[in-house]
Amino acid sequence: MPDFLFAEAFTLWGSPTTWLELAAVVIALAMVGCNIREIHWGWPLAIASSLMYFALFWRSRLYGDAGLQIFFAVVAFWGWFQWLRGVRGDGSALHVARLTPRGLAMTVAACAVLWPAMGLFLKTFTDTDVPWWDAFPTAVSLVGQFLLGRKFIENWAVWVVVNTVSVGLFAWKGLWLTVLLYAVFIALSVVGWRAWRLRVAASAT
Repeated sequence: MPDFLFAEAFTLWGSPTTWLELAAVVIALAMVGCNIREIHWGWPLAIASSLMYFALFWRSRLYGDAGLQIFFAVVAFWGWFQWLRGVRGDGSALHVARLTPRGLAMTVAACAVLWPAMGLFLKTFTDTDVPWWDAFPTAVSLVGQFLLGRKFIENWAVWVVVNTVSVGLFAWKGLWLTVLLYAVFIALSVVGWRAWRLRVAASAT
């Protein structure tokens, strides 16, 4: 990326905020707004935001979160296709739905397996100083992204957890604008959860 993107735009609580972080925040907010409204253009915005945050997190030695952004960028193409052409198991168009009890159990199990696996990898193969805290939002976000792509309402609960942990992680790294962004994400996740619950209720009547 061009060097000017890493130049200081302003200082927030004693830490420099780069133009790259500022641009990534704006695009990420637009992305979540699209997701709440089920607007498929949120997915290309996710690609752009993810690539920006990859560069930002890598410079901050948050390698798990950096790697996660590449995953997000790739999976965003899949999510975009799902929202445009995806179908349920019965062949009906993809719509907002709840997980079955079995699906919920598999979601929890996936998180329980991915977190320690990711933490061990980061601790062994990188110089990150927060391997387990970096691993948690990385691992759980993988699950949340799948649920979002398939329009399961529980994705918003996953994002509430991920964003809450991320606030503490990014505060530790002094990424204060991103801390504010993820605090807003927590609120937007609650808004999205309520909006999608209303859609499920409306479709059931």
